[in-house]
Amino acid sequence: MGKFVLKNFVIHGVLMSPNCTPTVPKVCAMERFLKWATELGISDFTTTPTTVPSRLQIPHCCVGHSLCVSHFPHAGGGFLLFLCLIYSRGLAAARDLSQGELILTVPKSALMTSQSLLKDEKLSVAVKRHTSLSSPQILTICLLAEMSKGKSSWWHPYLMQLPRSYDTLANFSQFEKQALQVDDAIWVTERAILKAELEWKKAIPLMEELKLKPQLQNFRAWLWASSTVSSRTMHIPWDDAGCLCPVGDFYNYAAPGEEPCGWEDLKGSRNESSLQDSSFWNKDATSNSDAEQDDVLSQRLTDGGYKEDLAAYCFYARKNYKKGEQVLLSYGTYTNLELLEHYGFLLDENPNDKAFIPLEPEVYASSSWPKDSLYIHQNGKPSFALLSALRLWATPASQRRSVGHLVYSGTQLSSENEIFVMEWIAKSCHVVLENLPTSVEEDSLLLCALDKMQDPDLPMEVGNALRSSGVEFSAFLEAHDLKIGDGNVGLLLSEKARRSMERWKLAVQWRLRHKRILVDCISRCTEIISSLSPTFLGHRGYQS
Repeated sequence: MGKFVLKNFVIHGVLMSPNCTPTVPKVCAMERFLKWATELGISDFTTTPTTVPSRLQIPHCCVGHSLCVSHFPHAGGGFLLFLCLIYSRGLAAARDLSQGELILTVPKSALMTSQSLLKDEKLSVAVKRHTSLSSPQILTICLLAEMSKGKSSWWHPYLMQLPRSYDTLANFSQFEKQALQVDDAIWVTERAILKAELEWKKAIPLMEELKLKPQLQNFRAWLWASSTVSSRTMHIPWDDAGCLCPVGDFYNYAAPGEEPCGWEDLKGSRNESSLQDSSFWNKDATSNSDAEQDDVLSQRLTDGGYKEDLAAYCFYARKNYKKGEQVLLSYGTYTNLELLEHYGFLLDENPNDKAFIPLEPEVYASSSWPKDSLYIHQNGKPSFALLSALRLWATPASQRRSVGHLVYSGTQLSSENEIFVMEWIAKSCHVVLENLPTSVEEDSLLLCALDKMQDPDLPMEVGNALRSSGVEFSAFLEAHDLKIGDGNVGLLLSEKARRSMERWKLAVQWRLRHKRILVDCISRCTEIISSLSPTFLGHRGYQS
């Protein structure tokens, strides 16, 4: 099939460019979808325009005034990594947009919900007989039932725009799961897979009763439908499962800003200014005024939401955008592992990412901080709660009651106490890194090799690049019954193997970012120790 080779222009609200040359069928399918969406009342024409760009004279298109569908080399504002073409699709500003401006409305009648799909009487009657199913399970089954209708489905134009596969953790194979390396991440993946399997098995009786096609009743189909529900639904007040929102789900993700992520860190950021070494911990921080914190927290609520008075899902510009910029949506605050679990992607620089290190049982027992607050920030800074807990733990048990109020206010107890805490954190990070199968440097080289493997212009370099990754690459080949020959294994990969390689890359990217957090923490702790102890020579065995 031939491809367009064009300069930037818009076809029915679809921005085309030389960097993105979709095939003719994809463009036609998008045109059909946008026409269908327009007929449903979906619109980015939310105010009376002062000017309409001359290139957008095509009538009756739901996008083109404020937004246009486009493709981005690194979707998600330059942070989204390792995704297939359909995930690089996003929404660009068709004109300059102002923060808080209403830029897209999707009427309630255009939202795919359990309520709307259960208008099918046969489906509704059957579902009512299975009261133990959860809301997400019901929406997943309704989605599969709608898929079974094929072209006769009223939702067919939208269903054809959904991804054909997902990279959420529930979709990870044994090899891909082990590639995460970190025990906590492997456990989260196993939990996600087990949860999907249990929910599928509970749903089988209803799917059999509905006489869905066999290929729509298997676990693979369930994973696709449940991943669609997990990664693409938006909150609505009347259904815990949420809704699928045509056009609205074209938005790519923007992480909330680098604001603290919980009460303990809000408190910490305001109290650490009194610490002896607070200038080091806070030198990258912005102002922590109450007004700014309230503004940041409220921003999360202004991206989009269902408006009862308008009976529509409304989307707003989260900041000012210039024409042509990608317009993003914040789904909420997530770590990279949570993004992988629920959405199937991660961010290279995620201000909300965190790493946990093993702690002594007495650390938990000696303070009242919740376990999930004892972590290291993505920039290598220990959380306020972790520092407080370790300062108290490092204090003799007989003295803890008398200094507790100082610890919880963020006060450094003594240079000796602080040095002990910093040394303990650094050593713990070092032990974690030493016990992982690969280093930061090895993971970086592996990612480069994986990139080369998928580059059609570099087929002859693949063998040499990946042979250097040794055991892990051999495990990948074995998992897919592949053999490397003449250095061009990239040409021998099936579609299934290529999808697996995408998830492998995600796993390597996640573990690399996790290790860098620990390395950065070691560097920060070492600097603090050096500043507190002039005789410190940096030779204690945990330097990065």
